Amino acid sequence: MTTTEDGWRADAREEATDIDAFAQSDDPQMQHIVERIDTLRASIDNIDMAIVALLAERFKATAQVGALKARAGFAAADYAREEQQMERLRLVAQAAGLDVEIAEQYREFVVTETKRRHRRIAEQGGDAGVLDIFA
Repeated sequence: MTTTEDGWRADAREEATDIDAFAQSDDPQMQHIVERIDTLRASIDNIDMAIVALLAERFKATAQVGALKARAGFAAADYAREEQQMERLRLVAQAAGLDVEIAEQYREFVVTETKRRHRRIAEQGGDAGVLDIFA
């Protein structure tokens, strides 16, 4: 990565700042800003780890649902459930102060991935083990 004297990436397609380049600044205000960014980023990293762990748990549960659907001969999709989920997520997003579009994108990702996984389970005769990444 090439960085200019002022901390900007020379090869970036959009403006970007290498915050670490400012960590040793002589300006106390700049040092405070960089320290605050570092603290917030540590919090963000912890949140990301929690989100990934929760997604893993979510997909473990949906794999069990997929296995049960396959045994019963149910389709991967359940449009009534999807609509209920979307309405619930819209309300949760609004209450949390989150842009509803982000909640809709999240729901679209998990529902699409869940249905894809349910189809794979059904193709394997209801064996959720087909999704085991450690197999």
